[in-house]
Amino acid sequence: MERPSSSVSLLLLLLLCLLSAAAAAATALTAEAALVGGWKPIKDLKDPHVIEIAEFAVGEYGRQAHAQLKLDKVLKGETQVVSGVNYRLVLSVKEGSKRYEAVVWEKSWANYKNLTSFKPVD
Repeated sequence: MERPSSSVSLLLLLLLCLLSAAAAAATALTAEAALVGGWKPIKDLKDPHVIEIAEFAVGEYGRQAHAQLKLDKVLKGETQVVSGVNYRLVLSVKEGSKRYEAVVWEKSWANYKNLTSFKPVD
């Protein structure tokens, strides 16, 4: 009588382990998908690091275009996790009342920033 009961218990335990492993794998994939690839809004546009990225974008564009631009403020921002972080920022610049969209790619561990694009927006 003990034999069938032990076999059933072992089978149920094995099934429980398999289901737990499958659930853990699904949770890990969902968490990774939420972190990598999609654009996420920046909650604090006045965060010092966001301002640093914005000033880098304005300064780098000014250097490349031989223009004297000065950051007024960050109006909107999003981040995207890639091999590093992309910052897509809408900036108000003290050159008349112009607004620009800047995309900066940052690899913070390598102290690397690259201005990917900088274009006027309406």
